[in-house]
Amino acid sequence: MQSYQLEIKQIVDYPRCRIYRQFIQNLMSDRSIRTSGGSGLFYYTVLCNYANFRTSYLRIDGIGYTVYPGEWICTVKELSAWFRTRFQCQAVSILDELQKRHLISYLFLDRGKVVKYKIRDWKKHNTVLDYNCPCQKDTGFFFMPTVVATELVSTGRCSEMDILLDLWMSAVYNDSQVQGSEIGPVVYFRNGTGSPLAAYSEMAVRWGISKATTGRVLKKLADMDYISLMSFPGRTGSVIYLHSYLSTMFQVSDVLVDKEEVAMVLKINLALPDETDSQEDSTVTKHEICVSEELSSVSKSNMDAVITKMAQVLNAQGISCFRCPKSIYKLYPLSDACREDYISHILKGTVRFGMTVSCGEDKPVYTFELTLSPTEKDREGGARA
Repeated sequence: MQSYQLEIKQIVDYPRCRIYRQFIQNLMSDRSIRTSGGSGLFYYTVLCNYANFRTSYLRIDGIGYTVYPGEWICTVKELSAWFRTRFQCQAVSILDELQKRHLISYLFLDRGKVVKYKIRDWKKHNTVLDYNCPCQKDTGFFFMPTVVATELVSTGRCSEMDILLDLWMSAVYNDSQVQGSEIGPVVYFRNGTGSPLAAYSEMAVRWGISKATTGRVLKKLADMDYISLMSFPGRTGSVIYLHSYLSTMFQVSDVLVDKEEVAMVLKINLALPDETDSQEDSTVTKHEICVSEELSSVSKSNMDAVITKMAQVLNAQGISCFRCPKSIYKLYPLSDACREDYISHILKGTVRFGMTVSCGEDKPVYTFELTLSPTEKDREGGARA
């Protein structure tokens, strides 16, 4: 029997997002996330969550109804409970707003006690099954067009639930077009840059809220373990990774994303210490570091800081050598471009060098290639790794 290696790749240009019904049910039951807002993304997603894939029959108060694909019938009381509105008239007002946006159509049955709604363009984005069968509402998935989600988010002030759904629908995993997506499901707002870095001001404009509210909501979602929020100094921006995304979307184990690894993948500036700064607290300086005399482009103290960052990333990935005091780090240049004679000519370029991790003197275990790119603040001791 042949064996195969499976690689999962999500393409960023895909026009629809797969939403699992159980995921939406879990969000609906989480009362700690606020739903009040004007965008309507959460409300529309809830209606899609209950829509039929095939024709079925439903009885309410002894009356039988036929429900076709893309439709569902419920009482106004149930609808109010789904939307978490205080009064039933508020739930009906939400339906009116979604109908004005040409996303749904609805009508009242049984003198206003029952609502029958239909998701427009349901057949365009979801496969319609012709045969009749009872439709389960807590299993399977449906497709949500990303353009619809973007339009809804842009129409009004987003609630906490709207923001969470927007982050989920904007997530990208293992796509070569988006930086950082190979190490975990990262939020990318499809701005054409290929970078998931986003400033609070950009997200605040997207969601129709203030920067302070944006920071509060993201911190709340991070504390609730829905996301990993990684903020970087200066005007670099923030990166958001989703928790439980892989297990929900692909039924595979979720991955642990390390901030240091994200910084290296996105080439975020690595601030190096001054020559006089002490590195006594560094976990790497407890090991022996051998720097080639030809590698005079980067100082010994700065190399300690670079290796410390690298050790933190690889240690988080399970490479235990970086915790062993017997490890020896040997640094050497990869080309003549690293020599001091050429540094004045390649200040705006990159410096490449190799690093070998040995167990003792004569047993190399790992070999890595490191790259340092000087920044505009290079004279002040800044560099990018």
